[in-house]
Amino acid sequence: MNRFGILTCLTFLVLSHYSSANAADDLKIVVILDNSGSMNEYMPGGQTKIVAAKQALLTVLDQVPAGSEVGVLLLNDGPKGPWLIPLGPIDRDSVGPAVNSLSANGGTPLGATMKKAADELLKLRERQRYGTYKLLIVSDGEAGDSYLVDQYLPEIQARGLLIDVIGVAMNKQHSLATRTSTYRTADDPASLEKAISAVVLGESSTDSSDNTGQSDFELLEPFPAELAAASLTALTSPANKPIETGSMPANEDTAHNYPSHSGRQSNQPPANQDNGGGGGWSKMPILLLAFVFIVIRVLVGIAKRK
Repeated sequence: MNRFGILTCLTFLVLSHYSSANAADDLKIVVILDNSGSMNEYMPGGQTKIVAAKQALLTVLDQVPAGSEVGVLLLNDGPKGPWLIPLGPIDRDSVGPAVNSLSANGGTPLGATMKKAADELLKLRERQRYGTYKLLIVSDGEAGDSYLVDQYLPEIQARGLLIDVIGVAMNKQHSLATRTSTYRTADDPASLEKAISAVVLGESSTDSSDNTGQSDFELLEPFPAELAAASLTALTSPANKPIETGSMPANEDTAHNYPSHSGRQSNQPPANQDNGGGGGWSKMPILLLAFVFIVIRVLVGIAKRK
């Protein structure tokens, strides 16, 4: 392919990737909703956490733009199993009955549920490729299977899936607060709805513009077409291999089966990330492109200040 052809493809890839990544209607998200027994507790405002979560979901899901695909996955099976709302385009007629059927009972198998949600997003990305893929965790407590969280979290993030967390009326930050894309607290029904809305409807963690007003595409222009094309091929072709099952048995029933893991040594991230466990991305182009981005951004920032 000649140089013009490469640049044409490059332009197409860049515009496709970034425009889709920032389009609000191209969001693919799984909301992991904590429906454990503790969600029956009351929060300031006079409602139980689960009632507040149901109302917030109904409000937010009613505003989800056409083109986005949303799923709601429960920590404990509901009337129709773990998926309160299957991942896909929103069927607005079915949202109300599904959400209203929700009740809270059981434990907090967050790690196993994160894997289930991530695998579903990866299957969707394998078919569609472009878009913003993320998990939103809405929970009022810590995982009953924290060793699985420790194991799966880096694998999920290595595959380029964003993770946002909302701590519902917790007396301290969730242990995921400093390890995910964003963390919000919600101490009353209004703030819970606002937090869910911010993640599902309004906020992107993949803003491609910096405070200089210069887009990443503009930053790419000076680079050799072959380098940029190779890098973009890697960036737009993430591996969607399902996350490997944990080496320890995953009991998804209740947190009471795993009373405390505070004294247990957390599993280390799998050692086989290079062969697909970490996403299978071609690392060299990405690292090189990231390095060049950093250099360019620093130079642009210095130039702006002068």
